[in-house]
Amino acid sequence: MDRTSQIFHKLFIVEKSVRGHQRVPSGSREFKELTKRDAQIQLQHELDKLLSTVPDLRQPSVKKELDGFAQLFHRFLQEEGPSVDWERIDRLPENAVRDYSTLQLPSADQIHLMLEKLVVVKLNGGLGTSMGCHGPKSVIPVRSDLTFLDLTVQQIEHLNKTYKTNVPLVLMNSFNTDEDTQKIIRKYKGLQIEMYTFNQSCFPRINRESLLPVAKNCNIDADMEAWYPPGHGDFYESFKNSGLLRKFIQAGREYCFISNIDNLGATVDLNILNLLLNPSEENSTEFVMEVTDKTRADVKGGTLIQYENKLRLLEIAQVPKEHVDEFKSIKTFKFFNTNNLWAKLDAIERVLNENSLNMEIIVNNKCLANGLNVIQLETAVGAAMKSFEGGLGISVPRSRFLPVKKTSDLLLVMSNLYSLNKGSLVMSPQRMFPTTPLVKLGDNHFSKVKEFLSRFANIPDLIELDHLTVSGDVTFGRGVSLKGTVIIIANHGDRIDIPSGALLENKIVSGNMRILDH
Repeated sequence: MDRTSQIFHKLFIVEKSVRGHQRVPSGSREFKELTKRDAQIQLQHELDKLLSTVPDLRQPSVKKELDGFAQLFHRFLQEEGPSVDWERIDRLPENAVRDYSTLQLPSADQIHLMLEKLVVVKLNGGLGTSMGCHGPKSVIPVRSDLTFLDLTVQQIEHLNKTYKTNVPLVLMNSFNTDEDTQKIIRKYKGLQIEMYTFNQSCFPRINRESLLPVAKNCNIDADMEAWYPPGHGDFYESFKNSGLLRKFIQAGREYCFISNIDNLGATVDLNILNLLLNPSEENSTEFVMEVTDKTRADVKGGTLIQYENKLRLLEIAQVPKEHVDEFKSIKTFKFFNTNNLWAKLDAIERVLNENSLNMEIIVNNKCLANGLNVIQLETAVGAAMKSFEGGLGISVPRSRFLPVKKTSDLLLVMSNLYSLNKGSLVMSPQRMFPTTPLVKLGDNHFSKVKEFLSRFANIPDLIELDHLTVSGDVTFGRGVSLKGTVIIIANHGDRIDIPSGALLENKIVSGNMRILDH
C-alpha cells in the first residue's frame, strides 16, 4: 500500500471510529481534518481527469453531474455520527398527519382546472434483474400482458380523456434504463398523453480503501460496474438540470406527484390534489408524504418523525442499534412511508437555488465482480421533506401501496383479488377485508418471473386467502383455490403437484403429500 493509500485508509478508520461515537484525541481530529481536505483534493483531481475524457459537446452536462458528486462526497466526509439524536425525537403533533377520510372530494368543474396544475413523475431507474428479467423493471408484464409502464400510461390517458386535460407524464430514467425506455415509449405516440424523460445522475463508485473513483474514463458503456445511479433523492437536482422543472413552472404547473413505477397503487388522487390546490387554511403545503399503517411486513420501512420542529423521514439506517426494536414497534411508530410524494414545483426550485436541500447520505457497500470493495453514496427522495415549509403526512388506505418487488407480490396482482379498470387495480368486492394476504414463495424455485409462471397452470383463487407459504419444488394445476392459511413444503428431492380443482383451506401440505388440518 503506497503512502497515499495509507492516508486514505487511516481516514476511513478515523471516519468509522467517529461514526461509532468513540472519543477521538485532538491530535486525531487535526489529522482527520487534514486527511478530509486531502481526500477532497485527491478526489477532485481524479474527477478532473475523468472529465477530460469526455467529448467537448458533453462536457458541460457531465461537469454538472461530477460537481454534484463532489458535493455529495464532501458532505459524506463532514458527517459525524448519526444524523438523528434519538432523545430529541418529539411525538408527532396532532395536525402532522391528516387522515385521508377527512379530505374533500373536489367538484367536477374544479377537477379540470386542478389537473392543469399537476405533473406526474414516475421513478423509472430500476432494472428487473432481481426478478430474473432483462431491461427496465417497468417493462415486466404484471397483468393481462400489460407492463407497469402500460398501466401508468393508461391511467394518465384516462384522466386526460375524462377531464379534457393534458397531465404530463415524466419518467426519471437511469443510465441503466434510458435506452430501452426510449425505444418502448414510441408505441404510446398515438395516445392522448404528453410524455417526457430525463436521466438521473450517473456517479462514479469509489474504492472503499482509497476513497477514489474506480472508473478510468467517462465511457460508461465500457465499464458499467464503475458507475451507479445515486438513489431517487437525486430527482430534484436532475429534474432542474433537465430544464423540465422551469418549463413546467412557466407553463403554470404547481405540483408534482412522485412515486415508484412499481407501486401499482400510486395513482393520481384528486382528494389529495384538492387539499393542496384548494386548502381550507391559508398556509401553503409544499410537501406531502403519503403514509399508511405499519404491519409486520413493513417494520423496516421509513417512518415520519417530528424533529427540530420539522416533519422528517426516519429510515432504519439512521437508527442507533440500541433503538432498532423501538423503531420497528407498531405502537411507537405506527406509520410508514409509501414513497408517494407531492411537492410544490416553485418550492423545489427555491430550495435548490438556496442550496438548502439536505438529505441524509446512504452509504451502500458493494463488491464488484472482480472482488473489489466499493461504496456508493445515495440519497432518498422522501428525505428532502425537512427542507420544505409546511410539510404534511397523509394517512392513506393501504390500497395506495401496492408495490411489486418480488414474484410473491406478482402473484397477488395477477390473481382474482384485483380487477383492472383503466390501468388501475381495484380490489375485488368479494374480499371480506381490505388487507392483502401475506405470501412467501421460496427463492430457489419462484424468485424469477419465468420460473414462477411455469409453476402455475393458472393463478389460484386467492379471494379468501390470509397467508400462503410455499417452499421447494411445487406446481399448481388449473382452478386451484387457496383459503385461510396454507403452507406447502416440498423437502429437498421431493416434488409436490397440487392437482387441478384442488381446494386447500387451512392446510399444511408436506413433502409426502400428506394433507393435515392446520
